[in-house]
Parts: sequence; C-alpha cells; structure tokens
Amino acid sequence: MSAILVNRGTGIRPLTPDDLGAVMEIETRAYDFPWTEGIFRDCLRVGYCCWCYENDHTLLGYGVMSAAAGESHILNLTVRPESQRQGIGSLLLRHFQQLARRHGADTLMLEVRPSNRGAIRLYEKLGFNEVGVRPNYYPAENGREDALLLALDLLVK
Repeated sequence: MSAILVNRGTGIRPLTPDDLGAVMEIETRAYDFPWTEGIFRDCLRVGYCCWCYENDHTLLGYGVMSAAAGESHILNLTVRPESQRQGIGSLLLRHFQQLARRHGADTLMLEVRPSNRGAIRLYEKLGFNEVGVRPNYYPAENGREDALLLALDLLVK
C-alpha cells in the first residue's frame, strides 16, 4: 500500500483559468446579474485569492477574496444551485477565513443582497454581523437593490 495521497478530484483547491468555463456555467445559472468571465480573469491576474470546491472532478462552488491592509473582502462566493444547502458554502467560507488570517487580516467583510435569505443565514451561522448598508449597490430587475455589509471579527476565537 502506498503512503502517497492521491487527488481524487474532491475538495478545495485553487481556481485556475481552465476552470472558467465551469465557473461561468454556474455563475449565469446562479445570478440574474452574473460576473463576466473578464472579471474572473482579472481577479486571477491580479492575484486575488480564488478557490473552488470540486467533487469527482465536477466544480460545485467557488469564491474570490481580496486581502490588503489588515482587511479581507469576499467578492464572490457561489455554489451550483442544485448543490446548495450541502455544506459547500460553509467549507469555502471557512477556508477563506483561514486564508484571511494568514494574510494578517483582522476582519473579513462581504456584501449580500437583503433578498438572499439563504446566504444571510449561512453568514450569520458562521458569525458574520451586519455593520452597514450600501444603498443601491446591486443591479436589480426593477432598478437597484441595497447591499447589507457584513463583517466577521477574525481576532475573536
């Protein structure tokens, strides 16, 4: 028996440009106003923390986080619609919390639509608190939608 671990295509790993086809398939199904492939390419190019979760070589979720000046900001966290509520978002968020700490951040922030109740429940479960509102932040079918600004204190154990 070999002691070498074999990557079976399951778990969290860095996102690569080769993943962008699968990312865009998920992104356009998950959101009415999805990010473009160019935005994801730019995030990879400038060195943002871009990670994904796959199972049996199928991409099920991904996220993008910036980290600078003692603060980290989750810019995108998405799980394939039919794979939601299976713990993938929690796994990715916890991974980003660890990365933020490694980057010396004391706060992890994100925005979320008030209408995205499932995401808000997840963030609150993991300790995020509402710290503000960004008026008219998101495009919406009938104009604009506010964003709730949530923060997690990374210095609290």
